[in-house]
Amino acid sequence: MPISKIIANWKNNVFDAVYWLEGEEPFYIDQAVDYAEKYLLPEAERAFNLTLFYGKDADWAQVINACKRYPVFAEKQVVILKEAQHMNQLDKLLSYIDKPLSSTIFIVAHKDKNVDGRSALAKALKSKAVVISTKKMYDNKLPEWVMGWVTERGYQISGKAVQIIVDHIGNDLSRIQNELEKLIVNLGDRKKMTEDDIEKFIGISKEYNAFEFQDAIAQKNFPKAIKMIQFFESNQKAAPIQLILPTLYAFFSKLYAIYGLGSSDDRRIASEVGIPPFLVKNYTAAARNYSYGKVEQILLSIQAYNLKVIGINNADNTDADLLKELVVKIMDMPTK
Repeated sequence: MPISKIIANWKNNVFDAVYWLEGEEPFYIDQAVDYAEKYLLPEAERAFNLTLFYGKDADWAQVINACKRYPVFAEKQVVILKEAQHMNQLDKLLSYIDKPLSSTIFIVAHKDKNVDGRSALAKALKSKAVVISTKKMYDNKLPEWVMGWVTERGYQISGKAVQIIVDHIGNDLSRIQNELEKLIVNLGDRKKMTEDDIEKFIGISKEYNAFEFQDAIAQKNFPKAIKMIQFFESNQKAAPIQLILPTLYAFFSKLYAIYGLGSSDDRRIASEVGIPPFLVKNYTAAARNYSYGKVEQILLSIQAYNLKVIGINNADNTDADLLKELVVKIMDMPTK
């Protein structure tokens, strides 16, 4: 059951006694906990019937005692245990989970990892609780997620703008949402988010960013790539090499997969390689500039330069020097 389904049930006053939210993706866990804290009880009832615990400071006995209390002048009470992964003797909650009260809605947020599936606690949760296990979103799913988030709120955003945000921020869904909410606040009556908005309100240059650099490489535009490196050298937060190299590696890995697929059908490429449909043409255009064998060499070169960034086989070159060397190798430009 996805988090959205749980929240939909709550909105319809459909409750279970115990909810165990765990896993590597904190965004969805926080989404459910935030809703539960703000909306499961009417404001007038929260003072008496909402209890919050934090794992680092919580004692298991206090948590169980709170769960066993009866609501005050209400039908339900809510007990939320945040950061449960930091609580000592977490398995002691088993005694309550095995026999929960129907008048208590007990919500546990257990981030970063899952409970050991072999444990008695995990077995009890499977039969007695609603368990949601979240996973980090794959990078290739981020553009679709951003597009969906924006569309659901009645706004529009270009594919290029989406990719600029994703490449710069990565798979931190909470931060992406915060930045998008910031954009919405500043849009006024407009419904279209542009690259100009991203530059003005998020601070990501529309001309000098990891996506545009990747595009320059894909087009074999050597002057543009060098110009961008010079900008990055003076504006190190714009696109650090630690961001650029993974971006390039992901791009050429997908290009490599397209060659292996042996298909020119855009829909099939998007589906099987994991590329947003609006970006497929960027990859097929790059395939005209880089052969299958060359892409193999490029992937090896990026790996080698990634090692140089962390000091292996690097004779004190700056990040800009390393990027320039790599671009020369990728584009087969002559060296002086």
